[in-house]
Amino acid sequence: MENDVGQVVAGLHPLEIRVLRAYRAGDVIDSGILARDLGYKTGQTNQTVSWLAAKNLIREKSRVARTFYELTELGVEYGRGGTPEERMLRCVGEKGPMTLPQIAAALALDNRDVGSAFGALSKDGVLRMDGDKKAVPTGAGDGFSPRMARVRALLDRALLHTLGVGGGALGEEDLCAEDLALIQGMSKKRGAASSPFKTVEREEVSYVLLPAADGLRAALEKAGVSGEEAGTLTAEMLAKGTWKNILFRRYDVNSPTPRMILGRTNAYCDFLRSVKDKLGALGFEEFDGPLVETEFWNSDALFMPQFHSARDIHDVYYVENPTHAKQIQQPYLDQVAAAHENGWTTGSRGWEYGFDRDFTRRLILRSQGTVLSAKQLPTAKIPGKYFGIVRCFRYDQVDATHLSDFYQTEGIAIGESVNLKTHLGFLRMFAEEIAGASEVKYVPGYFPFTEPSIEVHIRHPVLGWFELGGSGIFRPEVTEALGVHVPVLAWGIGIDRMALMSLGLSDLRELFSFNLEHVRLRRSK
Repeated sequence: MENDVGQVVAGLHPLEIRVLRAYRAGDVIDSGILARDLGYKTGQTNQTVSWLAAKNLIREKSRVARTFYELTELGVEYGRGGTPEERMLRCVGEKGPMTLPQIAAALALDNRDVGSAFGALSKDGVLRMDGDKKAVPTGAGDGFSPRMARVRALLDRALLHTLGVGGGALGEEDLCAEDLALIQGMSKKRGAASSPFKTVEREEVSYVLLPAADGLRAALEKAGVSGEEAGTLTAEMLAKGTWKNILFRRYDVNSPTPRMILGRTNAYCDFLRSVKDKLGALGFEEFDGPLVETEFWNSDALFMPQFHSARDIHDVYYVENPTHAKQIQQPYLDQVAAAHENGWTTGSRGWEYGFDRDFTRRLILRSQGTVLSAKQLPTAKIPGKYFGIVRCFRYDQVDATHLSDFYQTEGIAIGESVNLKTHLGFLRMFAEEIAGASEVKYVPGYFPFTEPSIEVHIRHPVLGWFELGGSGIFRPEVTEALGVHVPVLAWGIGIDRMALMSLGLSDLRELFSFNLEHVRLRRSK
């Protein structure tokens, strides 16, 4: 029996040893307790409880799903410097009536943020627009509405938690119904960069130590093992002689050596190459472009209004230095600006707002592959077919079907005779021939740059129905402004999602796994 205990003690990791030395049978531990008492990080806690559970030294006591709301970087900025609404009220109160562009310039805010803030303040009845199109206080509520007061209280409370007073997040159960409804409206799970709060859902699991833990603790104390022993003999220890006064962990000479793995090509890279080969065989020419783009090509040239909620689906990463491109190519800047402002010569009314020529030069990481389709139009051959396998970036909550760094297969077909029937044929080809789906359906969609707009959905055997991508026929406001006067079919298909079906996966993260054995097995199928 002593030999068995000795073998178990010899196989314990220092993380396990420290827990067994610190607690007794019947004690309850969780990630918070181990962080407080032993300084363990989340990863260390997960490893420790996994190892102890495998040795039947602990068992799960409780598991509770909880929802928390944490401040984003934007939320911290709002908490310390004021929300756009608060700053707007102070600005108007100090400087008098001002137009929205004047307020945006004075506060160094985007026109979109100022427009949203004015809309909320107008709805609250504390700000209005006078006859000169200037924002003026109404005098109601001493300048602050009840909603604004609640927002400020939530920000202050969350800021205290962020600074370490109260645990770092606001728990859903700690909020009243009114505050909960308000914070949910200001929070996002995915794309949280544009929201002051982000929603975090996690399970809190607690464990109880079993009686066998006491026997091992006694054995550890008898052997003088503390868990602080060194695991590696370094050259510095040998040079300085410090190894003489250091206790080392016991080495197991019977531990298996790593298995040698032959090199193989990556299954996902092979899939991407096969897509290129198939499209090339169909007569498509490949295009490509830089990862860093301007707002002009990423969104403005695609008739996405600069200060409209339509851009919320594209939470972008901004480039810190330099922040803006030097210029946008003419005549396309003027023509796109006119299409936004009044429809230009397309017969449209446009979006009827003042196009911001400074904002359009802002540098970002491209958020959609369609940016390359827009850039291709001025030089495209008619008729012509083009495609690209495009790396894109969006601030997104990573899960089974979403990544913040992902690929799209992007393409256009240009010609007098292309039509919706042609387009549906392309979409079915992607779904069936490339993704390998057997069940396909088309769903009406909305994109500012296409009409009609179509989403293609496929049925995954595990994940069920999900969107493969968006598509449609470019609007004249897009094509005419970029010098094309014939129909243009366009699509942006999530090639990562097509790979799920083709490779028999059920989680996008498996495409980029660090587990070489997993990748090796996937390649062999």
